[in-house]
Amino acid sequence: MDASSGSSSPSAIRPSRYCVNTRRFCAGVATLVGASKSALSRALCADAALPTILGADPEGPPRRPYAAVRTVVSPCLATASVLAQLPGRLRLLPPGRWAISPRAALHGSTPRSGARVALVLSGCGVYDGTEIHEASAILVHLSRGGADVQIFAPNAPQMHVIDHTKGQPSEGETRNVLTESARIARGKITDLAKLRAADHDAAIFPGGFGAAKNLSTFAVDGKDCKVNSDVERVLKEFHGAGKPIGLCCIAPVLAARVLRGVEVTVGHEQEEGGKWPYAGTAEAIKALGARHCVKDVTEAHVDQKNKVVTTPAFMCETALHHIHDGLGAMVRKVLELAGK
Repeated sequence: MDASSGSSSPSAIRPSRYCVNTRRFCAGVATLVGASKSALSRALCADAALPTILGADPEGPPRRPYAAVRTVVSPCLATASVLAQLPGRLRLLPPGRWAISPRAALHGSTPRSGARVALVLSGCGVYDGTEIHEASAILVHLSRGGADVQIFAPNAPQMHVIDHTKGQPSEGETRNVLTESARIARGKITDLAKLRAADHDAAIFPGGFGAAKNLSTFAVDGKDCKVNSDVERVLKEFHGAGKPIGLCCIAPVLAARVLRGVEVTVGHEQEEGGKWPYAGTAEAIKALGARHCVKDVTEAHVDQKNKVVTTPAFMCETALHHIHDGLGAMVRKVLELAGK
């Protein structure tokens, strides 16, 4: 510390800072391109700028030995650029190691070809659209499973709009299902009318009252409900093509209405002191001609014959992580049935 100026002199701090930063830089570049840290260090030491940085001219502006680093790094980067184009995990990096691609190293994951999954939403908000926690959890599990997801929703008006602070309809307000669903999709959403089973390996329908209000009339008509024409078409297309369909929460009623004789679950068939407040839905499912299978919230039921996978989700009053686990079980089974 210079007593007269109250500050550290450049000669006192630059060498230490330079050495620390250089070591970090060498380690980072070496990891990226497969070069050895010792090779980079030798190149740095040979650079003409090094004496200046280490204090020969402490008052002058520091020079960085980019030229020397480029000498070592450039050939490695050129090789890495070629190797990054190769498929799969088997890419040879110097000095003879099989490893993940340089591109994957940059992003922290290995590129892979996953299932193409269509996620069908019904708005935004548990009481008049998609249950947001369910949709988000499903997207996380699909991402973890390596799936390529495209999000859809019908371009149609909602049945009504609910003020979620009061749980009551907002008089005189109207909203569009596609527009509202775009909130969850971060704007990347497609009209359900354009969804074709031929373009995807699986379809998943999150819950929320939107499934019973906007994708069908189940909330009003129960076992006599009608299903949105595009929703019905999509379910029949995927079923006919032998491609898996995942549904959670109240959404299994859609499959029960469209795919006669299908096996689904909405959880337990008794309320059990309020733990299963929508247990009566199981009887409606039976009335629709489907078979209801009792499952816990962390489980998923698989109808192997029809390739339909269901889980209770928020049909159960429980901790969020239990619901998250059940949704994960559903997604994993869907991806397995899709062969991914």
